[in-house]
Amino acid sequence: MSEQHKIHTVVDIYGNTYKMVGTETSGHMRLVASIVDSKMREINALNPSLDQAKLAVLTASNAVHDYLKLKEQVEQLENELKKLKG
Repeated sequence: MSEQHKIHTVVDIYGNTYKMVGTETSGHMRLVASIVDSKMREINALNPSLDQAKLAVLTASNAVHDYLKLKEQVEQLENELKKLKG
């Protein structure tokens, strides 16, 4: 990632401010931050005794779980498409 293509964005996640740097648009990074913030608040509502570090780890674990499930679905659909194409 070259310096000239990096996008810098400040976001708020669960009451904390973070500086995000990446090649995606600021809007994309804000969307990611918003989803993480929402998930942390959702999990906190169900587990109010969790400290912030444990809440963050549980949120990350749930996000990876969701990612793996979607990856499996994409692989399954790709295999079905290959079968249909013959």
